[in-house]
Amino acid sequence: MTTKIALVTGANKGIGRAVAEQFAELGWTVVIAARSAERGEEAAAALRAAGGDAYAVRLDVTDPASVTAAAAEVADRFGHLDVLVNNAGISGAAADSPMDVRDQIPSVADMGVVRAVFETNVFGVIAVTNAFLPLLRRSAAGRVVNLSSDAASLSWTSDQGGKFAAMPPAIAYAPSKTAVNALTVQYAHELREAGILVNAAAPGFCATDINAHLGHRTAAEGAAVVVRLATLDADGPTGGFFGDDGPLPW
Repeated sequence: MTTKIALVTGANKGIGRAVAEQFAELGWTVVIAARSAERGEEAAAALRAAGGDAYAVRLDVTDPASVTAAAAEVADRFGHLDVLVNNAGISGAAADSPMDVRDQIPSVADMGVVRAVFETNVFGVIAVTNAFLPLLRRSAAGRVVNLSSDAASLSWTSDQGGKFAAMPPAIAYAPSKTAVNALTVQYAHELREAGILVNAAAPGFCATDINAHLGHRTAAEGAAVVVRLATLDADGPTGGFFGDDGPLPW
């Protein structure tokens, strides 16, 4: 049986790293894609030390040359790709205050922040997916999983009495993830006949750097949602938005 090859962006830490670890536990070859070559190699080395098969590649989703070079490197080494996980993302908040969204309040938003978030979270998904699609088409069962968020759900965030009612309005992070859901539907529509399944995963509020580790779920728990979508059978869903318990409201 041919070993599956999976590439995870932003895989040197957090949910991305947990996804990579779970793929390695399945016996897959994992490509750790990270902006920092050094941090990517550290994560890959840790997986290898634990008995996994891991390889690091430098990939900055906002740098077209980096994306192109990474795709070429994976093509040279493996010849194809079975799974792409678009995990890399930013919140737009300052590193020392990751829950502070004052620069994203709609009426006074810092457009530089908004553009930076969309550049990574949305345009980065398009750039990476398009660069690796030729390799995914060579797979017998290509899968793409895009990291979304519960906050991407317009049904939930528009409910004034719902679980997001107490959150301050912000027009960068949550809308970027709503856009990711929309991208997911469009790619799924295009790639359905090719047998490539494309879905969006909401990992839940996991304790990672993006929220100062305030989340109530572990990165491993969030990663499990991603891995489930990455291992769907050929008759599995495509163009969906999923959490732990199945489809989530758009």
